[in-house]
Amino acid sequence: MQAVRHAREDALTGARDTDSPVEEHALAGIGLRLLTALLLAIMFALVKLAATRGVNVVESLFYRQCGSALCATAVVAGGSGFSSLRTERVWAHVGRMGLGVFAMGLNFLAMIMLPLAEATSIGFSVPIFSTVLAASVLGEPTGRWRWGAVAAGFLGVLVIVQPGSGEVPLLGASVAIAAALLTASVTIVIRRLGATEKATTTVFWFAASSLVPLGLLMLGFAGAHDRTTWAILAGMALAGGLAQLTLTGALRLAPVALVMPMDYTSLLWAVLLGEWIFGELPSPWTWIGAPIIIASGLVIVWREHHLRKRAALSAAAQTTS
Repeated sequence: MQAVRHAREDALTGARDTDSPVEEHALAGIGLRLLTALLLAIMFALVKLAATRGVNVVESLFYRQCGSALCATAVVAGGSGFSSLRTERVWAHVGRMGLGVFAMGLNFLAMIMLPLAEATSIGFSVPIFSTVLAASVLGEPTGRWRWGAVAAGFLGVLVIVQPGSGEVPLLGASVAIAAALLTASVTIVIRRLGATEKATTTVFWFAASSLVPLGLLMLGFAGAHDRTTWAILAGMALAGGLAQLTLTGALRLAPVALVMPMDYTSLLWAVLLGEWIFGELPSPWTWIGAPIIIASGLVIVWREHHLRKRAALSAAAQTTS
């Protein structure tokens, strides 16, 4: 889920343009992004499975962030070193952490309250909300192509939700839409942080700092569980942490516009895992609405990539003239 895209945007490579990787290996980047989609689908399925065994959202968030913090620490220790984590924008990171934890919590709730396929499909609307927020908050120019894609994407969400029909629980759908909106807000915050901060700095401080409020909440929400439940929680934390690493690797090896469409394979995994573990089958409307949302997201990605490439060529032409 493109929430679950709060995790996907965490790995954006700071001030470096991710459309210009240091050394491009397209197939490897695509492979890592496909693996990321699988890992995230597994993580969300395990969140839902843990909930059926009495695990609350606060616990799932805490253990998920434990996994991310461990993976982020390993990456920093084996790479740029802990000195690279120095920052002068402490409060910006704190704000990003609060927004990110809230968004992740809503994403987890959406997966618990809805069938995996429906929650994942609605989560694909993150690029749509990101476009709207980038235009209204950052003042980014948005032409008819992207506004058309935004309109189509919202239509796709309505097709899936079918308000008033009872096909999809309205409360769960509302939570999923709110999660997508908040996750899109996180992407805007990360763009601003990326002007001065490295990706590893943003990822590390999000994972590490979130353990403070979540740890305090655990004093009231932590529960005793059996071995199977602990194994599910461990698998969820591992899948989330590994997804962070594979996503970062994918963005280092290939342009965003090339690897991002691979995210949509998470719908296939959501369908398979939903049927296998929970006996869920997507409604017919999901198969109609999801392609509309996916197509709108791809148009947005393609258009942003096209405009960025055209701007780079224009700048190069001015430099040589």
